[in-house]
Amino acid sequence: MSENQDNQTITSVLKGGDDLQTAIVVPEGESFTYAELRDGVLSLSEQLENLGFRKGDRIAIVMPNGVENVATFLAVSEIATAAPLNPSYKLEEFQFYYDDTKAKALITLPMMDDSEAVQALSDGMMYLTVETGLTNRGFGLEVQRDSKLDDSSQTSDPGVALVLHTSGTTSRPKRVPLTHHNLLTSMKNIVETYNLAKGDVSLCVMPLFHVHGLIASTLAALQSGGTVIVPPRFNPLGFWPLVEKFNVTWFSAVPSMHQALLARSKNNPPDKSSSLRFIRSCSAALPPNTMIDLEKQFGVPVLEAYGMTEAAHQMTSNPLPPSDRTPGSVGPGTGVEIAIMNESGNLLPIDEKGEIVISGNNVTNGYEENPTANEESFTNGWFRTGDEGMIDSRGYLTLTGRIKELINRSGEKISPREIDEVLLDHPEVVEAVAFAIPHATHGEEPAAVVVLNNPIPPSELVAYCRTRLADFKCPKSIKIVNEIPKGATGKLQRRFVAEAFLQMENPS
Repeated sequence: MSENQDNQTITSVLKGGDDLQTAIVVPEGESFTYAELRDGVLSLSEQLENLGFRKGDRIAIVMPNGVENVATFLAVSEIATAAPLNPSYKLEEFQFYYDDTKAKALITLPMMDDSEAVQALSDGMMYLTVETGLTNRGFGLEVQRDSKLDDSSQTSDPGVALVLHTSGTTSRPKRVPLTHHNLLTSMKNIVETYNLAKGDVSLCVMPLFHVHGLIASTLAALQSGGTVIVPPRFNPLGFWPLVEKFNVTWFSAVPSMHQALLARSKNNPPDKSSSLRFIRSCSAALPPNTMIDLEKQFGVPVLEAYGMTEAAHQMTSNPLPPSDRTPGSVGPGTGVEIAIMNESGNLLPIDEKGEIVISGNNVTNGYEENPTANEESFTNGWFRTGDEGMIDSRGYLTLTGRIKELINRSGEKISPREIDEVLLDHPEVVEAVAFAIPHATHGEEPAAVVVLNNPIPPSELVAYCRTRLADFKCPKSIKIVNEIPKGATGKLQRRFVAEAFLQMENPS
């Protein structure tokens, strides 16, 4: 394999560590050295190749955090294209994502045989399970349902390692293809931003179907030759014992997780002489007071970063000391060009507010099969993020709002249109509009207003949403109204509807 990053695949991250160094640890489970992980990934990729998979084929991965998830992702991306999905999706959501990605197979764990991910399989998809210990501490694939792979249809660019979805404001989620080069560039930027090295230990608390957990917490840590601790889920109660037991030096999380750790530590503060050297926050805005409280409570610098799926995660970050870290700012670009643009496509001077645009080798080349979105999102070589902000004289970026209407719940981006469509499927709903409302823990929470044919309680609509949408997408509050306000052209404007909703909630 060439050492030129242009020709490398992301499995090259496994060259980062020494053979006998621990690469991944599953608390209360197994640990794998770099040599064992390399051998396991190679074995899995060979098994996939022998089954007939090839570059460009899409393979869905649905499983909780764990070493099987990491190894499967690396093996699939080497042979084909990985499409990791949230295990909490409902049946219809899995069916949509399988169809939209043109997935030829699903890989999951044996214990998930009765899951909705398996129930949603289409007739033409192969169904595989993976588990450890089947091949001398390696990883073995078992074919649970075979299917003939169609050699004539290649579903993506062979250079694409990963395909994810990002929600649109007026349509179904958009497919974001990320190449090996995109991902390796982002990992390198993260390693350099935080001076990650072989002595570092990352605690991965973010889900591995999300670029935050996959790229920052895991793959960048492996690229640096460090160790990754991968518990199955985030648990505030058991968090600090893991930090102490495994000498964790850093972790990255969304603000709601940081706030949960703060709340737990008030009565039982951790030892400030722990191994931690910094805490990272990304995927949603970190309130300045939370950053200050975290530093006070845990005695290490807290670095807020700014990322998005289309940029293979990180775009900016507050730097390590002795450089300045500024509460309320997401710092300067990290190997990524950042600028502010007006509606006409002109770049704006410092301290002037406008749309944040980015350029770099980490940025996707464009959405798949979506020329309208690409025309709207790319201007003169810049990718338009849909976020509003301003850059100061130091080059530090401050986010001031979001031009796009996505709901950002603890880093999970939710399309309001998707919620609209589910509500409108209810036989009694005539009109429906979903939007974001502020939430103390999650930053934002979905809510909705509806117009009905016949009276029914809002709780029935909430329960209906829960049968069709993952829990994090479901509105917790739905208001029934006689009329939904519209703009002068008759078009629904979510921002005004949200303002009216909040006025109903908090009348002056």
